[in-house]
Amino acid sequence: MEFANYQKLLFRRDGGVLNVSFNRPEQMNAFGEIMGPEVARFFDEVAHDDATRVVVLSGAGKAFSAGGDIEGMQRGVDDPTEFDKVSKRSMRIVFSMLRCPKPLIAKINGAATGLGCSVALLCDVTIAAAHAKIGDPHVKVGLVAGDGGALLWPQLVGFARAKQYLFTGDLMSAVEAERIGLINQCVAAEELDATVDALAQRLARGPSKAIEYSKAAVNVHLLQLAQLVMPSAIALEDLSARSADHAEAVRAFIEKRPPVFTGT
Repeated sequence: MEFANYQKLLFRRDGGVLNVSFNRPEQMNAFGEIMGPEVARFFDEVAHDDATRVVVLSGAGKAFSAGGDIEGMQRGVDDPTEFDKVSKRSMRIVFSMLRCPKPLIAKINGAATGLGCSVALLCDVTIAAAHAKIGDPHVKVGLVAGDGGALLWPQLVGFARAKQYLFTGDLMSAVEAERIGLINQCVAAEELDATVDALAQRLARGPSKAIEYSKAAVNVHLLQLAQLVMPSAIALEDLSARSADHAEAVRAFIEKRPPVFTGT
């Protein structure tokens, strides 16, 4: 791993554990023009890093990741080809995380929303601080939750709950996310680091090949499902990005007012 090639990801090694932080705290770690491509290539690169046995993902500052940023959405409204680039990047992130042989742990230290939520849920283990808010509010900006939400939520919480949350875009507390099975564990904020560190070190000291092969075996079904779902989900998100409702949602956010949706 050439860490110097990354501008918006922070790295810290602790033995075989690689701690990675999204580093745009002022933007709630929204992916953006620089960090988005960095995240997309990170999982491909760390897959071949012999020094890393376990990856822990977290966010700098108060958020895990807010997913997309409003500037990127505005660029997509102005030029739909820009949204196409982001969609392809999101697809790459989903498949590279599913194929990455290293165990991935999400340390959800704050809000995890949109693509940020999908990245957290694509991890093999998800542990959140009790105050964290989790959800996929794509629909609130007139978009389909195509960059992972439509794939992951039904598998984790069932179709009925998945539809409820994806149709409303409502966020939930980490306590509720644990209760319905969306995440593995919810702990007090002051216990988050120690809880994640203990698990990460345990896995790093474990039989790495057996753990990696177990992940590969479990993910066979999910990868097959992703190959079926993701092309349609991304295409439908791209279609929704061309809607008047999406443009209105972006405009309303910038103007700091509620959007007025017309269904077009």
